[in-house]
Amino acid sequence: MPASAAPAGEALLEARAIELWRGEHHLLRRVSFRLNAGELLQVTGENGAGKTSLLRVVCGLLPAETGDILWRGVSILEGRDAYHRDVVYLAHLNALKLDLTADENLKAGAGLRRDTTRSEREAVLTALGVARCVDLPARVLSAGQRRRVAFARVLLSKAPLWILDEPTTNLDVHGVELIERLIRDHLEEGGSVLTAAHHGLLAGHPRARQLVLAG
Repeated sequence: MPASAAPAGEALLEARAIELWRGEHHLLRRVSFRLNAGELLQVTGENGAGKTSLLRVVCGLLPAETGDILWRGVSILEGRDAYHRDVVYLAHLNALKLDLTADENLKAGAGLRRDTTRSEREAVLTALGVARCVDLPARVLSAGQRRRVAFARVLLSKAPLWILDEPTTNLDVHGVELIERLIRDHLEEGGSVLTAAHHGLLAGHPRARQLVLAG
């Protein structure tokens, strides 16, 4: 059966019958969903079910065999530039250059989208509880600190659509609570979140739903 999660109303992000193969393995079978402003959709399933692959397809980083991804009613293949301005992707890996400081990493990473000031980057690091890391090279940071710095890139993007692959990886209880609060704030501001995470995010939140992928 197709995996589907489709609320009523006009969707900002829509996946239509996505099919993906990995070699001879049929990884995604007609996966469809809709995501509105102010909503979180968490993709769940067993290891190997295709959670990360689905997120990469939605980002436009991995081509599907069939199906389509629409943003504001337009295929992301046709409206690629507009879509990429509106989406930010946090992968399972942090994508930090280890010899650059936290601030240098953010300046370079956020700079691919827009210019940021030193004070703006410091403010985001402060909000994430790693202000003291601003001038430290990423190689000396703990795994949890690196994840927070990587998440700072998401906040600096100002993108309405966040696509997050295991955003709470390597975070302690307080770190998980912080990320959940930031996600909740983003939803309240009208943003949308598509995520894959083993930890159930925003459990009980009225605008949080799940899409279960069969293994």
